[in-house]
Amino acid sequence: MERTASPTQTSLMHNQHSVSSVPTKEPYVSHSPDSNGLIHYSQQENEMWQALLSRQEKQIPNRACLEYLEGLEKLNLPPNNIPQLSDIDEVLQSTTGWRTAAVPALISFGKFFKLLANKQFPVATFIRRLEDMDYIQEPDIFHEIVGHCPLLTHPAFAAFNEAYGKLGLQASKEERVFLARMYWFTIEFGLVGQNLEERRIYGGGILSSPSETVYALSGEPEYREFDLIDVLRTPYRIDHIQPIYYVIDDLDSLFDIANSDVMSYVKKAMSLGLFEPTY
Repeated sequence: MERTASPTQTSLMHNQHSVSSVPTKEPYVSHSPDSNGLIHYSQQENEMWQALLSRQEKQIPNRACLEYLEGLEKLNLPPNNIPQLSDIDEVLQSTTGWRTAAVPALISFGKFFKLLANKQFPVATFIRRLEDMDYIQEPDIFHEIVGHCPLLTHPAFAAFNEAYGKLGLQASKEERVFLARMYWFTIEFGLVGQNLEERRIYGGGILSSPSETVYALSGEPEYREFDLIDVLRTPYRIDHIQPIYYVIDDLDSLFDIANSDVMSYVKKAMSLGLFEPTY
Protein backbone atom coordinates (compact mmCIF):
# COMPACT_ATOMS: atom_id res chain seq x y z
CA MET A 1 0.00 0.00 0.00
CA GLU A 2 1.38 3.41 -0.89
CA ARG A 3 2.32 5.00 2.40
CA THR A 4 1.65 8.55 1.22
CA ALA A 5 -0.94 8.36 -1.51
CA SER A 6 -3.04 5.24 -1.12
CA PRO A 7 -6.75 5.32 -0.23
CA THR A 8 -6.01 3.87 3.19
CA GLN A 9 -3.06 6.11 3.99
CA THR A 10 -3.69 7.84 7.29
CA SER A 11 -3.39 11.56 7.91
CA LEU A 12 -1.92 11.29 11.38
CA MET A 13 -2.44 14.62 13.00
CA HIS A 14 -5.60 15.80 11.31
CA ASN A 15 -6.52 19.44 11.04
CA GLN A 16 -8.62 21.63 8.78
CA HIS A 17 -5.85 22.42 6.26
CA SER A 18 -5.81 20.79 2.84
CA VAL A 19 -2.83 18.82 1.58
CA SER A 20 -2.31 21.42 -1.12
CA SER A 21 -1.50 24.01 1.56
CA VAL A 22 1.42 21.94 2.87
CA PRO A 23 4.66 23.27 1.36
CA THR A 24 7.14 21.01 -0.37
CA LYS A 25 9.53 19.58 2.17
CA GLU A 26 12.30 17.06 2.51
CA PRO A 27 10.88 13.54 2.30
CA TYR A 28 10.99 11.26 5.30
CA VAL A 29 13.38 8.31 5.24
CA SER A 30 13.11 5.32 7.54
CA HIS A 31 16.08 4.30 9.67
CA SER A 32 17.86 1.00 9.10
CA PRO A 33 18.82 -1.26 12.01
CA ASP A 34 22.43 -1.96 12.88
CA SER A 35 24.04 -5.41 12.87
CA ASN A 36 22.31 -6.18 16.18
CA GLY A 37 18.90 -5.23 14.84
CA LEU A 38 18.76 -1.99 16.80
CA ILE A 39 17.74 1.39 15.42
CA HIS A 40 19.53 4.43 16.77
CA TYR A 41 17.40 7.56 16.95
CA SER A 42 18.74 11.04 17.57
CA GLN A 43 18.07 13.05 20.69
CA GLN A 44 15.77 15.28 18.67
CA GLU A 45 13.76 12.30 17.43
CA ASN A 46 13.44 10.89 20.95
CA GLU A 47 12.34 14.28 22.21
CA MET A 48 9.60 14.33 19.57
CA TRP A 49 8.41 10.91 20.76
CA GLN A 50 8.37 12.17 24.33
CA ALA A 51 6.39 15.30 23.39
CA LEU A 52 3.85 13.39 21.31
CA LEU A 53 3.35 10.65 23.88
CA SER A 54 3.05 13.09 26.76
CA ARG A 55 0.48 15.16 24.91
CA GLN A 56 -1.61 12.19 23.87
CA GLU A 57 -1.56 10.57 27.30
CA LYS A 58 -3.50 13.60 28.53
CA GLN A 59 -6.22 13.06 25.94
CA ILE A 60 -6.95 9.33 25.93
CA PRO A 61 -8.28 8.68 29.49
CA ASN A 62 -12.09 8.26 29.29
CA ARG A 63 -11.89 8.51 25.49
CA ALA A 64 -10.02 5.40 24.32
CA CYS A 65 -11.77 2.04 24.63
CA LEU A 66 -10.82 -0.20 27.53
CA GLU A 67 -9.18 -2.77 25.25
CA TYR A 68 -6.86 -0.10 23.86
CA LEU A 69 -5.88 1.07 27.33
CA GLU A 70 -5.19 -2.51 28.39
CA GLY A 71 -3.03 -3.02 25.31
CA LEU A 72 -1.16 0.22 25.97
CA GLU A 73 -0.40 -0.99 29.47
CA LYS A 74 0.88 -4.31 28.11
CA LEU A 75 3.22 -2.54 25.69
CA ASN A 76 4.64 -0.43 28.53
CA LEU A 77 6.03 2.11 26.08
CA PRO A 78 9.12 4.06 27.17
CA PRO A 79 8.18 7.70 27.83
CA ASN A 80 11.49 9.27 26.80
CA ASN A 81 12.66 7.37 23.73
CA ILE A 82 11.31 5.61 20.67
CA PRO A 83 10.96 1.89 21.44
CA GLN A 84 12.75 -0.84 19.56
CA LEU A 85 10.41 -2.92 17.42
CA SER A 86 11.74 -6.10 19.04
CA ASP A 87 10.27 -4.93 22.35
CA ILE A 88 6.88 -4.38 20.71
CA ASP A 89 7.13 -7.77 19.01
CA GLU A 90 7.70 -9.54 22.31
CA VAL A 91 4.32 -8.34 23.58
CA LEU A 92 2.42 -8.90 20.33
CA GLN A 93 3.82 -12.40 19.90
CA SER A 94 2.77 -13.39 23.41
CA THR A 95 -0.79 -12.09 22.98
CA THR A 96 -1.99 -12.57 19.40
CA GLY A 97 1.00 -13.97 17.50
CA TRP A 98 1.59 -10.76 15.57
CA ARG A 99 4.79 -8.81 15.11
CA THR A 100 5.88 -5.60 13.48
CA ALA A 101 7.69 -5.25 10.16
CA ALA A 102 10.07 -2.35 9.64
CA VAL A 103 9.33 -0.77 6.25
CA PRO A 104 10.42 2.23 4.20
CA ALA A 105 8.19 5.28 4.12
CA LEU A 106 6.71 3.87 0.90
CA ILE A 107 5.54 0.31 0.29
CA SER A 108 3.33 -1.14 -2.41
CA PHE A 109 -0.27 -2.22 -2.06
CA GLY A 110 0.80 -5.82 -2.50
CA LYS A 111 3.45 -5.62 0.22
CA PHE A 112 0.99 -4.04 2.65
CA PHE A 113 -1.65 -6.72 2.16
CA LYS A 114 0.91 -9.52 2.26
CA LEU A 115 2.31 -8.31 5.56
CA LEU A 116 -1.13 -8.13 7.19
CA ALA A 117 -2.09 -11.53 5.81
CA ASN A 118 1.01 -12.94 7.53
CA LYS A 119 0.34 -11.20 10.87
CA GLN A 120 2.98 -8.54 10.37
CA PHE A 121 2.10 -4.91 10.95
CA PRO A 122 4.13 -2.46 8.84
CA VAL A 123 5.92 0.28 10.76
CA ALA A 124 7.91 3.00 9.02
CA THR A 125 10.89 3.69 11.29
CA PHE A 126 10.90 7.48 11.22
CA ILE A 127 9.17 10.06 13.38
CA ARG A 128 7.73 13.37 12.30
CA ARG A 129 9.69 16.59 12.50
CA LEU A 130 8.72 19.56 14.65
CA GLU A 131 7.11 21.40 11.74
CA ASP A 132 4.85 18.38 11.18
CA MET A 133 3.93 17.79 14.80
CA ASP A 134 0.24 18.56 14.27
CA TYR A 135 -0.13 17.30 10.71
CA ILE A 136 1.76 14.74 8.67
CA GLN A 137 0.76 12.93 5.50
CA GLU A 138 2.87 9.83 6.12
CA PRO A 139 2.12 7.29 8.86
CA ASP A 140 5.15 7.57 11.15
CA ILE A 141 6.30 5.31 13.96
CA PHE A 142 4.27 7.22 16.53
CA HIS A 143 1.06 6.62 14.61
CA GLU A 144 1.75 2.94 14.05
CA ILE A 145 2.99 2.11 17.56
CA VAL A 146 0.72 4.32 19.67
CA GLY A 147 -2.26 4.33 17.32
CA HIS A 148 -2.45 0.66 16.36
CA CYS A 149 -0.16 -1.67 18.29
CA PRO A 150 -2.03 -1.54 21.63
CA LEU A 151 -5.11 -3.07 19.99
CA LEU A 152 -3.06 -5.63 18.09
CA THR A 153 -2.92 -7.37 21.47
CA HIS A 154 -6.71 -7.93 21.16
CA PRO A 155 -7.87 -11.03 19.23
CA ALA A 156 -10.73 -9.36 17.32
CA PHE A 157 -8.65 -6.42 16.15
CA ALA A 158 -5.79 -8.70 15.16
CA ALA A 159 -8.10 -11.11 13.28
CA PHE A 160 -9.70 -8.23 11.38
CA ASN A 161 -6.33 -6.99 10.17
CA GLU A 162 -5.30 -10.47 9.06
CA ALA A 163 -8.59 -11.00 7.20
CA TYR A 164 -8.24 -7.59 5.56
CA GLY A 165 -4.78 -8.45 4.30
CA LYS A 166 -6.01 -11.70 2.77
CA LEU A 167 -8.95 -9.95 1.11
CA GLY A 168 -6.68 -7.28 -0.32
CA LEU A 169 -4.34 -9.85 -1.88
CA GLN A 170 -7.23 -11.34 -3.85
CA ALA A 171 -9.04 -8.09 -4.73
CA SER A 172 -8.86 -6.18 -7.98
CA LYS A 173 -7.60 -2.61 -8.12
CA GLU A 174 -11.17 -1.30 -8.19
CA GLU A 175 -12.25 -3.55 -5.30
CA ARG A 176 -9.31 -2.41 -3.20
CA VAL A 177 -10.57 1.17 -3.34
CA PHE A 178 -13.84 0.04 -1.75
CA LEU A 179 -12.03 -2.18 0.76
CA ALA A 180 -10.02 0.86 1.78
CA ARG A 181 -13.18 2.47 3.14
CA MET A 182 -13.82 -0.52 5.39
CA TYR A 183 -10.34 -0.15 6.86
CA TRP A 184 -10.66 3.62 7.13
CA PHE A 185 -13.90 3.60 9.11
CA THR A 186 -12.78 0.79 11.42
CA ILE A 187 -9.05 0.38 12.06
CA GLU A 188 -8.23 4.03 11.41
CA PHE A 189 -11.32 6.00 12.46
CA GLY A 190 -13.63 3.60 14.27
CA LEU A 191 -15.72 4.22 17.38
CA VAL A 192 -17.26 1.60 19.66
CA GLY A 193 -20.40 1.79 21.82
CA GLN A 194 -23.85 2.87 20.64
CA ASN A 195 -24.59 4.57 23.97
CA LEU A 196 -23.23 8.10 23.62
CA GLU A 197 -22.10 8.29 27.25
CA GLU A 198 -20.17 5.04 26.95
CA ARG A 199 -18.86 5.55 23.41
CA ARG A 200 -15.10 5.21 23.03
CA ILE A 201 -12.39 5.36 20.36
CA TYR A 202 -10.56 2.38 18.89
CA GLY A 203 -9.35 3.82 15.56
CA GLY A 204 -5.61 4.47 15.43
CA GLY A 205 -5.97 7.52 13.20
CA ILE A 206 -7.90 9.17 16.00
CA LEU A 207 -5.81 7.88 18.88
CA SER A 208 -2.58 9.23 17.42
CA SER A 209 -4.13 12.69 16.93
CA PRO A 210 -4.73 14.84 20.03
CA SER A 211 -7.13 17.17 18.23
CA GLU A 212 -9.24 14.40 16.70
CA THR A 213 -9.24 12.41 19.95
CA VAL A 214 -11.15 15.28 21.56
CA TYR A 215 -13.29 16.08 18.52
CA ALA A 216 -14.41 12.50 17.80
CA LEU A 217 -16.48 12.28 21.00
CA SER A 218 -17.52 15.93 21.14
CA GLY A 219 -20.97 15.39 19.64
CA GLU A 220 -20.11 17.65 16.72
CA PRO A 221 -19.52 14.99 14.02
CA GLU A 222 -22.20 12.67 12.63
CA TYR A 223 -22.33 9.21 14.20
CA ARG A 224 -23.70 6.32 12.15
CA GLU A 225 -24.40 2.77 13.22
CA PHE A 226 -22.00 0.45 11.40
CA ASP A 227 -23.48 -1.00 8.22
CA LEU A 228 -20.88 -2.50 5.87
CA ILE A 229 -22.66 -1.51 2.65
CA ASP A 230 -22.95 2.08 3.87
CA VAL A 231 -19.32 2.13 4.99
CA LEU A 232 -18.12 0.91 1.60
CA ARG A 233 -20.12 3.68 -0.12
CA THR A 234 -18.96 6.57 2.08
CA PRO A 235 -16.30 8.88 0.60
CA TYR A 236 -13.64 10.33 2.88
CA ARG A 237 -10.71 12.69 2.75
CA ILE A 238 -7.36 12.17 4.45
CA ASP A 239 -6.64 15.84 5.04
CA HIS A 240 -9.66 16.85 7.14
CA ILE A 241 -11.08 16.12 10.53
CA GLN A 242 -13.63 13.40 9.82
CA PRO A 243 -17.25 14.60 9.55
CA ILE A 244 -18.64 11.04 9.92
CA TYR A 245 -17.76 8.15 12.21
CA TYR A 246 -19.22 4.65 12.08
CA VAL A 247 -19.87 3.02 15.43
CA ILE A 248 -19.70 -0.72 16.20
CA ASP A 249 -21.41 -2.28 19.23
CA ASP A 250 -18.27 -3.76 20.76
CA LEU A 251 -14.80 -4.70 19.67
CA ASP A 252 -15.80 -8.32 19.08
CA SER A 253 -18.02 -7.01 16.26
CA LEU A 254 -14.80 -6.95 14.24
CA PHE A 255 -14.89 -10.76 14.31
CA ASP A 256 -18.33 -10.66 12.66
CA ILE A 257 -17.13 -8.27 9.95
CA ALA A 258 -13.99 -10.30 9.25
CA ASN A 259 -15.99 -13.53 9.02
CA SER A 260 -18.68 -12.11 6.71
CA ASP A 261 -18.70 -12.39 2.92
CA VAL A 262 -17.00 -9.02 2.56
CA MET A 263 -16.42 -9.24 -1.17
CA SER A 264 -20.11 -9.76 -1.88
CA TYR A 265 -20.75 -6.51 0.00
CA VAL A 266 -18.00 -4.84 -2.03
CA LYS A 267 -19.61 -5.93 -5.30
CA LYS A 268 -22.99 -4.65 -4.14
CA ALA A 269 -21.51 -1.33 -3.03
CA MET A 270 -19.77 -0.98 -6.39
CA SER A 271 -23.07 -1.48 -8.20
CA LEU A 272 -24.87 1.05 -5.99
CA GLY A 273 -22.16 3.71 -6.19
CA LEU A 274 -20.92 6.23 -3.63
CA PHE A 275 -22.92 8.51 -1.37
CA GLU A 276 -22.60 12.24 -1.84
CA PRO A 277 -19.54 13.55 0.05
CA THR A 278 -20.22 15.38 3.30
CA TYR A 279 -16.88 17.18 3.48
